[in-house]
Amino acid sequence: MDITEIQQRINQLREELDQHNYAYYVLDEPTVPDAEYDRLFQALKQLERDNPELITADSPTQRVGDKPLDAFVTVQHQVPMLSLDNAFSDDDMSDFERRIKERLKSDDDIEYACEPKLDGIAISLIYRDGVLERGATRGDGQNGEDITQNVRTIGSVPLKLRGSGYPSVLEVRGEIYMPKDGFEKLNEQARLEDSKVFVNPRNAAAGSLRMLDSSITATRPLELCSYSVGLVEGGELPGSHTEVLHALNSWGFRINKHMAVAKSLSECVEYYKKMTELRDGLPYDIDGIVFKVNNLALQAELGFVSRAPRWAIAYKFPAQEQLTKLLDVEFQVGRTGAVTPVARLEPVFVGGVTVSNATLHNRDEIERLSVKVGDTVVIRRAGDVIPQVVSVVQERRPEDARDIVFPETCPICDSPVEAVEGEAVARCTGGLICGAQKKEAIKHFASRKAMDIDGLGDKLVEQLVDEKLIDSVVDLYSLDIEAVSNLERMGQKSARNLLDGVEKSKETTLPRFVYALGIREVGEATARNLVNALGNLDAIGKATEEELQEINDVGPIVAHYIAEWFKQTEHQVLVANIIASGVHWQDVEVIPEDELPLTDTTYVVTGTLEALSRDQAKAHLQALGAKVSGSVSKKTHCVVAGPGAGSKLTKAQDLGINVIDEQEFLALLSSHGITVE
Repeated sequence: MDITEIQQRINQLREELDQHNYAYYVLDEPTVPDAEYDRLFQALKQLERDNPELITADSPTQRVGDKPLDAFVTVQHQVPMLSLDNAFSDDDMSDFERRIKERLKSDDDIEYACEPKLDGIAISLIYRDGVLERGATRGDGQNGEDITQNVRTIGSVPLKLRGSGYPSVLEVRGEIYMPKDGFEKLNEQARLEDSKVFVNPRNAAAGSLRMLDSSITATRPLELCSYSVGLVEGGELPGSHTEVLHALNSWGFRINKHMAVAKSLSECVEYYKKMTELRDGLPYDIDGIVFKVNNLALQAELGFVSRAPRWAIAYKFPAQEQLTKLLDVEFQVGRTGAVTPVARLEPVFVGGVTVSNATLHNRDEIERLSVKVGDTVVIRRAGDVIPQVVSVVQERRPEDARDIVFPETCPICDSPVEAVEGEAVARCTGGLICGAQKKEAIKHFASRKAMDIDGLGDKLVEQLVDEKLIDSVVDLYSLDIEAVSNLERMGQKSARNLLDGVEKSKETTLPRFVYALGIREVGEATARNLVNALGNLDAIGKATEEELQEINDVGPIVAHYIAEWFKQTEHQVLVANIIASGVHWQDVEVIPEDELPLTDTTYVVTGTLEALSRDQAKAHLQALGAKVSGSVSKKTHCVVAGPGAGSKLTKAQDLGINVIDEQEFLALLSSHGITVE
């Protein structure tokens, strides 16, 4: 291509990428897969790399600066970025409107623009001839910090405005925030790296924007939502606030999809109530609602007082963070055996309710917070989310503050509490004998893939335990039909069906029984591999960790769980009692792994199978010695493809890998003695 053709191709790629960015960040309607976007981006990047003289500041490739800054430069806002007065009640809103009407000398209803108040960082973006020139923080309202290099990294900040009709100089104001899911992933990664975790999304957004190295900011999940304009030169804007926002939207800016127009004060209050209900389900934090007189001419007439406009107010939600005192810490055991420290607090009103308990998550979180009993702590509550301790006020620590000591044994069943290296959660090893895990253990034991007790659903398990008809899985095999029939919504027929299901479950297979025991990390495939390798329950129970690790799909952690489970006397007694109740199975002939028919082969299962699930197909293949992978590669020997198979089937065909359908797969299993009903 000559230079003209190259420039045309570059312009075309930039326009395509800008359109895809707009669809993704502003409309929330992606138009192409990520892979296609990446292909276009790399094509543009290569053309610009080969022709550096054609690179422009508004190119999608130029979002990250080359060198970290030494410091941020202070800049002055030509139009001050004012703060808002706050309202905390409907009466405050009535006073707000009364003042407006008195100043306008009118009793007419006033139209308001209503917008959720995002809990983020206020930002100013200046565009000159449609190209981003500067980004700055609000600062003190008069002066802020130039963070252009950082805001350029945010995908929802347009580097170049779309369409036409925008002023030659346009200052757009908005909120930079971090969505909740991005915040959780950021902190999760920080914990894995043993680095700083952020207290809340707002702090995370603020910290990300103040990075001197924009390449770090580029890795943070930040978004921009526009809410107003400041400096405007060389053009006119529409006559209402909401019309201005829609104009911004057409020029490439995201606006809040929950924004609305209220025709009166009563509609403002209704909007506030509606958003209060929606608040906790939003993907981002909001701390109130901003109401603005919608007519811009009326805004100009109302003017400003002190450092706030007379025509706008923020109706704040009840605080979600408060200070209180940590009185004690107790330890609860969850359904999976997780031992969780629970803070007992001096009651405090936060997030609309009185809170006296909060989670401390785990031992690592206690160490990270450096929290002690007696500390003054910050409690956060967001809707139905369990309240949590987010920080400690170190300067208020009393002299008699004491360390929080994790229990070595389960507070419910006295079984050892274990914390595996690399995991934050400590767990009770009691399993089936632990009262806290009892109901869940029974539900698992009775489930379809385990003992498959027909008629024993989750609700009935709850009833049987609550009415003290069973205390462990053993008691299922001595249930009294009269006692069961007297349960709510039961009768003689339902009770008989349940007992018939229990009786039928006595004849099972050893892999099902091992899986039913609920040993941590032992799923169907691992249970089957244990049985295929060792043949009988006695051998599994006596195997050392080293011997167990020689079995396919059993690593050191799983081997430890299995060996420790069978070492416990309570578990040995439990298994003996279950067998004494009549549960039986046939032992399995042990075939050396290298003699299994599909040893040293790798299969991939894709699409929808009709006769069996993909998990069942995987278990059968592993029983025959095959490895089952989730992706197709040159090392794959065969792909089992059901209806709906997509990219994996295509890749297998491209690589010339053998592909079989479900009927051929069932025939393969049958040839090795496995019949699928």
